[in-house]
Amino acid sequence: MPVGPAPGAEATARRARAHQGRVGNVRPAVCFEPDSLPPIPVISGAAVSHDQLVLEARDGNRFAAFAAQPDEGGQAGVVILPDVRGLYRFYEELALRFAERGYAAIAFDYFGRTAGVEKRDDDFEYMPHVQASTAEGIQADVAAAVEWLRMRAGVGTVLTVGFCMGGRQSWLSAAGGHGLAGAVGFYGRPGPGQDGTPGPVQRAPEMDCPILALQAGDDKNITAEDNAEFEQALEAAGVEHELVTYDGAPHSFFDRRQEDFAAASDDAWTRVLAFVDRHSS
Repeated sequence: MPVGPAPGAEATARRARAHQGRVGNVRPAVCFEPDSLPPIPVISGAAVSHDQLVLEARDGNRFAAFAAQPDEGGQAGVVILPDVRGLYRFYEELALRFAERGYAAIAFDYFGRTAGVEKRDDDFEYMPHVQASTAEGIQADVAAAVEWLRMRAGVGTVLTVGFCMGGRQSWLSAAGGHGLAGAVGFYGRPGPGQDGTPGPVQRAPEMDCPILALQAGDDKNITAEDNAEFEQALEAAGVEHELVTYDGAPHSFFDRRQEDFAAASDDAWTRVLAFVDRHSS
């Protein structure tokens, strides 16, 4: 389902240059600048609480997380799966934005097994930790975050929302046996992993909840053919789904600093809230 067109060829070119892979000392692709914030209005005066946490997965892994809750409680919660850099400010702020709208939210870090639970600065070399991570380990951490929402935040319904690497893992969570009500992914890669492990396309028959996919039409690494294959796999598996492609938008368009893609970001956020609301009742 294409949405567009979106303006901003110059912004796209700038972001494409910033997303080049490592050559010598060039940093690898990232989804957001370290100081970026979610393109979502703050609700002034909203009563929310938040905490820095350390959770433990079933395999004994201890990992960092950030939780935000509406003070009046809520029936639904959201597990936020970050991009390749793991947990940092963007996703903590996103958790707060969900809590301001009445949803408990927990964002977690992927790298407890290799980088520990301490806060990291913007120079963190995340790629060795990304390469050392496994789908099994991430899904164990998802299970711990889901359990925290159910046991500590007291929610009855849990959904996942992920970005880039987290978008892919959000969809894989739908096949992870977590009892989710829905799984949202922004610009996730739907095909098999580089190591040949099954991706969302291959695991579509195992998915037991609705899927929302919000893809970038000008993504250099995720093609229209990739998205079509994902949609066909979901249809063949009988999985309720919606796949939206934002024409002309680059990977990581959901970034307040990319003013040229504000319309795509606004539409995506509206769809996320509608999806969470629809599947949390």
